[in-house]
Amino acid sequence: MGKLNRRDFLKTASAATLAATASRSHAAAPTKRVFIASGTPDGILAYDWNPSTGELAPAGVAAKISTVDWLTFSPGREFLYVAAEVDEFNGKPTGEVASFRVEDGKLHPLSAQNSASKGTCHVALDHSGRLLLAADYGGASAAAFLVADGKLSSAVWTEHYTVHGPNADRQQTAHAHFASFSPDNRFAYINDLGGDMIHIYSLNAAIVGMPSSGAHSAQEVGAAAPALTPAGEYHAKPGAGCRTLHFHPNGHTAYCVNELNSTVDVLNWNRADGGLSLVTTIELLPEGYHGPTRACDTVITKDGRFVYFANRDNDFLYSFHADTRTGALTPMRRSNCGGKTPRNFTLDPTERWMLVANQDSNLISVFARDPATGVLAEQGKSIAAAAPMCILFS
Repeated sequence: MGKLNRRDFLKTASAATLAATASRSHAAAPTKRVFIASGTPDGILAYDWNPSTGELAPAGVAAKISTVDWLTFSPGREFLYVAAEVDEFNGKPTGEVASFRVEDGKLHPLSAQNSASKGTCHVALDHSGRLLLAADYGGASAAAFLVADGKLSSAVWTEHYTVHGPNADRQQTAHAHFASFSPDNRFAYINDLGGDMIHIYSLNAAIVGMPSSGAHSAQEVGAAAPALTPAGEYHAKPGAGCRTLHFHPNGHTAYCVNELNSTVDVLNWNRADGGLSLVTTIELLPEGYHGPTRACDTVITKDGRFVYFANRDNDFLYSFHADTRTGALTPMRRSNCGGKTPRNFTLDPTERWMLVANQDSNLISVFARDPATGVLAEQGKSIAAAAPMCILFS
């Protein structure tokens, strides 16, 4: 793994201090397996992570499944679920949703199903581990699958969206982009980038409450009621492009990243009906910037004290201090993401390192982080990874 050599990538003394502190604090820490979603025919790449040094070592191809956009674990990390953004699967014009058993850092195929339509870009598992949602960007749809012992049923619920926004280049149709669940697991959310909205659903309690080893056919489970029932909508500013939704640990604040205008809607979550209401909107772009831009993803620390956003095209990370009670954000600073087009980023389990999947640079970039101040180092390291889309620690 070599140092990054790029414009405006400052090598500061504070960066060296952060890295040295992280190294001393975790000198005896064991390596961990990391899975990288790759937008190539190889699909899922394996790496070994050393938290003492912030080093990633390639460990081969974990699973050949084409054009993987997203990965997520079961609650116990014994199963891995995958979104493959393909236009055809099993002879049908849909994306692929698959599952694997994880054993000793290796992936063993369990099941694969058709999503509702093409371009499956995201999957999310409910908190019980019994219902998986998939979002289909290209096909403007979403689908739900029941889960038993890691295996996926065929889709038990689908929805096709038709609303579209004013951006002629990006919003000709609806674009389902992201799925998530409320803190209490009673509601589900589908971010629709094309429609400038978040679709809100009530979850079928009979499904998410059933034993994980139970039968999972559409006829046997939830036959009297659908897996998801419409429960409302959140509407963003026209042309904003709702991309992702993340809930703060305080249990009532959520952050919606708007891709098309590079803003973040800070939202209040209503526990009674699952609704979302706007508190304020945060601008991510530097004042006076008018070039191409696409906001992307969110990282929140476990204690809720710091929140980070990634922005593409002008390619930066933006650090914020968060009020743990209200979720209100105070800007800290923008920093270089280490490459081009940060598709996804995440903290390692120690929260002393930030890893960034720079899709168009074919790089995973690693930055030391000070847990006390939340500051990311300006000096980083990088390692090659073909079209990295998502980073997942085992």
